[in-house]
Amino acid sequence: MGSETPLKLPIIDFSNLGQNPGAAEWDLVKLQVRKALEEYGCFEALFDKIPAESRKAIFGAVEELFDLPLQTKMRNASKKPYHGYVGQYPQVPLFESMGIDDANIAEEVESMTTILWPQGNQSFSNTVLSFSEQVSELDQIVRRMIVESLGLEKYLDEHMNSTNYLLRVMKYKGPQTTETKLGLTAHTDKNMVTILYQNQVDGLELQTKDGCWIDLKPTPDSFIVMIGDSLHAWANGRLHSPYHRVMMRGNEARYSVGLFSVPKAGYIVKAPEELIDEEHPLLFKPFDHVKFLGFYYTEAGQRAQSALKTYCGV
Repeated sequence: MGSETPLKLPIIDFSNLGQNPGAAEWDLVKLQVRKALEEYGCFEALFDKIPAESRKAIFGAVEELFDLPLQTKMRNASKKPYHGYVGQYPQVPLFESMGIDDANIAEEVESMTTILWPQGNQSFSNTVLSFSEQVSELDQIVRRMIVESLGLEKYLDEHMNSTNYLLRVMKYKGPQTTETKLGLTAHTDKNMVTILYQNQVDGLELQTKDGCWIDLKPTPDSFIVMIGDSLHAWANGRLHSPYHRVMMRGNEARYSVGLFSVPKAGYIVKAPEELIDEEHPLLFKPFDHVKFLGFYYTEAGQRAQSALKTYCGV
């Protein structure tokens, strides 16, 4: 079936929630989060703690970044795949992206900014830092709710401290045609949680468990929250890690900004023993995320239907 499927993602409102686990409102939202992530691995989030000026500013900063000369952008290099500048790939000619590690830490953002603008660019640094800090609040609420909903509160601190934040900014050029062209190939994310914010040029599609593709058309004020393979493995398969892709048509460029909670190097992702029983046998052996990522970008990893199962499936 094609992407015309009229299914819609659940919309979950985190506004006016407060940080008060145990309150009736918190428990209600927590239940919605758990159900959405079991069924779709993804939902649309309304989160009013990020002001309109911050949302608008981030796209100004993203456009300024991608307007830099190619040689300048390539100075943003990283040993970790997809953490530095990505572009000029013949298989996805419309796509380029840039990563900013530890985007919620002022010194790290300043350091990356100086690589691209040796003379400094305080406005860019401030915008990236502020946006990342605000979106990381939503990440922490969602992950806290996941841990609570699984009855694993004793692991909460360990889980929350196991990740760093990577901000990835992405540009998909309009293909200048009414035909649909591939912006980014179908894949699952490899991290814990991804929170995406896009300009109003659609293109993101999500595959449901039964193989249908849904066109995601979030409202201008909402975020897409999605589970990655690391959280799928940590939850021993109880939460779904969905395949998604970007398909482009028309003339306008699509910009999106993703905050990725990524397991720290050396941290071993493993399902808590409470989630393993006769009904739910262990699905994945413990693994180091950085090494898993390294495997994913090998030829065997790219060929595998599920890199996670191939790498560490039981």
